[in-house]
Amino acid sequence: MERLGVFGGTFDPVHVGHLVAAVNARHALGLDRVLLVVANVPWQKSHRRLTPAEDRFAMVAAAVAGHEGLEASRIELDRGGRSYTADTLEELASEAPGRELFVVVGRDVGAEIGTWDRPEVVQRLATLVVVDRPDAPESRLGPGWRVEQVPIPLLQVSGSDLRRRAADGRPLDGLVPEAVMTVIRERGLYAGGR
Repeated sequence: MERLGVFGGTFDPVHVGHLVAAVNARHALGLDRVLLVVANVPWQKSHRRLTPAEDRFAMVAAAVAGHEGLEASRIELDRGGRSYTADTLEELASEAPGRELFVVVGRDVGAEIGTWDRPEVVQRLATLVVVDRPDAPESRLGPGWRVEQVPIPLLQVSGSDLRRRAADGRPLDGLVPEAVMTVIRERGLYAGGR
């Protein structure tokens, strides 16, 4: 029975913090694979302009290349429309009945899971994996949730800061993988202040 991690996000851009979370979750829980699922239209980020989904997918594919057990996933791009974790989990569960699903989230996301579309589906189909610094308090999501805590090094990296840095011409070295820097340069991403 496959143990599959599902780490969804906008990944605008994907950065070292994302990779650290995915690698540590895979190791700590003995996951066979972790899919970095690129959101097509992230319903909670409709307030800002996003880098096109295909560009975000290209960055994630570049970032995970060479990382055993990490894969870029187009499942939400191929489905189209708004991206909901519940839909993705239902699709992954129906592809392989018996597959054990783990949804990887940061503490900030874990605290807001009640605002997600159909959180009861997420609760039924998956174990929630909350990644955070070692000294953070445990997540309390209420009864019925299966939760695993995975401590990771504290890295202060955010997509919004990276987009501002790129737009201002400041370096992103060390904050995003070199392969992602190549995609950003080749596609001219973030030059317009996105």
